[in-house]
Amino acid sequence: MKKSVIYTRTGDKGMTSLVGGKRVPKTHARLEAYGTVDELNAYVGWLMSLVEDAAILSFLQNVQHKLFSLGSYLATDQSHTDLRMESRITDENIQMLEQAIDELDAASKWKGFILPGGAPGAAACHICRTVCRRTERRMLALEEIEHVELDEKAKCFINRLSDYFFVLAKKLNQLAGVEEIYWDKSCK
Repeated sequence: MKKSVIYTRTGDKGMTSLVGGKRVPKTHARLEAYGTVDELNAYVGWLMSLVEDAAILSFLQNVQHKLFSLGSYLATDQSHTDLRMESRITDENIQMLEQAIDELDAASKWKGFILPGGAPGAAACHICRTVCRRTERRMLALEEIEHVELDEKAKCFINRLSDYFFVLAKKLNQLAGVEEIYWDKSCK
């Protein structure tokens, strides 16, 4: 059996291939979008190393799989290549996030804006949340720059995911017994 080669040397001059083989510069808006999804997925992996709750870990692993699907979707130039079914974000994926958000949020009361931080897992959630928002901006930039229309479900999924990280941060602080610090508008 031949060993898989990690390096191909085909990207050494600043070009890479999309799903389907189309070559584009590594600075392409499509790469910015799916590269940021990859970055988010790495942060989710880091977050998982800070969480002990089995149900939360299982949910986050599912999120990681969906982020791979989203990355695959964004790496596919559908004007040249058909989209694989496993690359699609579904209504069920969005409902899964919304249900988790509702369950996590049911135990907390909104008192105002929260400063990012707290327990290590909660702080990692805030990083995931902000990288998730950046991912959303990169996806919208891809639409603008390339004049493509991304699937509404993909955009909705990434938007809900940032909300999920916000309520998960609150939950992880609660589990750790860490009080959240609310924004003091009078602070000078």
